[in-house]
Amino acid sequence: MKKIVAVIALLGSAVIGQAQNSKNLVPQVFQPGVISKGDYESHGTFTPSGDTLYFIKCSYDLKISAICVSYKRNGKWTEPAVASFSGKYMDADPFVAKDGRSLYFMSNRPLRDGDPAKDDTDIWMVRMTKNGWGAPVRLNAPINSEKDEYYPTLADNGNIYFGSTRAGGKGGSDIWCCKYKDGKYQPAENLGDAINTPYHDYEAFIAPDESYLIYNSSRPNGLKNLDFYISYKQNGMWTKAKKLPEPISSNSIDWSPKVTRDGKWFYFGSTRSTDPATPAHADNMQRLNRKLQSANNGLSDIYIVDFEAIKQALK
Repeated sequence: MKKIVAVIALLGSAVIGQAQNSKNLVPQVFQPGVISKGDYESHGTFTPSGDTLYFIKCSYDLKISAICVSYKRNGKWTEPAVASFSGKYMDADPFVAKDGRSLYFMSNRPLRDGDPAKDDTDIWMVRMTKNGWGAPVRLNAPINSEKDEYYPTLADNGNIYFGSTRAGGKGGSDIWCCKYKDGKYQPAENLGDAINTPYHDYEAFIAPDESYLIYNSSRPNGLKNLDFYISYKQNGMWTKAKKLPEPISSNSIDWSPKVTRDGKWFYFGSTRSTDPATPAHADNMQRLNRKLQSANNGLSDIYIVDFEAIKQALK
């Protein structure tokens, strides 16, 4: 199995690496005009093979959100389509597990067909079958609760990390973990003061070997300045989280952190824009529409950057 995973990682590096060759710290928009189109695209997850990307397209207020998919075929990414299990309810936060055949996501879909959408969000899972994706299944307690759960990511040992507003947290939203032991999930554990704060802490990506955790935090200025933080596990304890440097963190909303299976690329969603607030010349209607309807317009795009550059900047 380890050899198979190693081969998959190498393939993923080759496929994704074609999209980004720069070994610097400046994130680049991923596939502008194909994936990042100027709508609200975010929360991507590559399969371990690196040739399939699931991500969300949503409205600015997140009331409309669907999981979409694009494939790399003959060196080019395909026009995205709505994933077969999505498109009706508010679905977001996809994560593909190491087997490439299990996908976890957040949804407000009801527990029974025909019921109205839920007021809170839960974590669901869908498995690939010989006929495509099967029917989504809601994960039971202790993962889901009566409060919101979202942004699931899994370590290779099966431990699941997620955000929740459940009781017992330190702030408005905390990061939790349910360990997988003896074929079942153990009670949810709050990750503690090294990670969680009195503010809002969201969307944790756990390294496959649980050696580090990258997540978002609103400290101290709220969602407007949602930034990335990283913590390392040392001797079984999480270190005090450090903010990722600019230009990874920015003065915009930065969220949905993930690292490719091979550890080479860090990718995320961001509402940043590098266009000057005041152009050198007044825009005509054609230029104005092109700005407003293209990537880098201040709505969310998916960005990718060399992860080694980030690790060097943190030293």
